[in-house]
Amino acid sequence: MKAHNGMRPLDVVILLKIVCLESKPWQYRDLSSQLYISVSEVSESLSRSHIAGLIDESKKKVRVNNLVEFIEFGLPYVFPAVPGQIVTGVPTAYSNPFYKSHFLGSVDYVWKDEQGTMRGLSIEPLHKGVTKAVLMDEVLYKLLSGIDILRVGRAREKKMALEQMKMLILKK
Repeated sequence: MKAHNGMRPLDVVILLKIVCLESKPWQYRDLSSQLYISVSEVSESLSRSHIAGLIDESKKKVRVNNLVEFIEFGLPYVFPAVPGQIVTGVPTAYSNPFYKSHFLGSVDYVWKDEQGTMRGLSIEPLHKGVTKAVLMDEVLYKLLSGIDILRVGRAREKKMALEQMKMLILKK
């Protein structure tokens, strides 16, 4: 068994994508093409996630309760976000269209992308392929924007984002 050298941000993206696929069959190359991550990175990521207890032995079924616990209590500390300069990009955090309808923010947040639709403070995405991947998966977009709320938001925003993510991940 490989040594566990800690989780990487892209591990969270991969696990959330598997959750979005629900029980549909998938292969490593499917995740690779949909997330713009190499097949070898997908394989290494799933090994790390298995060692961390976030996915089962088959590396196909996410342990959703463990994932939610990690997202709620660990992720903001392990993968904090420090907003950067004002850039054009894809809306994230409470600038995501879903969350924007619930919160009034004085500042917009974006993942830097020249094809983006909004100007705002840049937040480094958990993986560089995120800006393309979310265009094809609305649920993944909502989940990753919720993650960013946990990384940069205030208490009320974090609470609502966490509730939304739990509904999507735990299917409750």
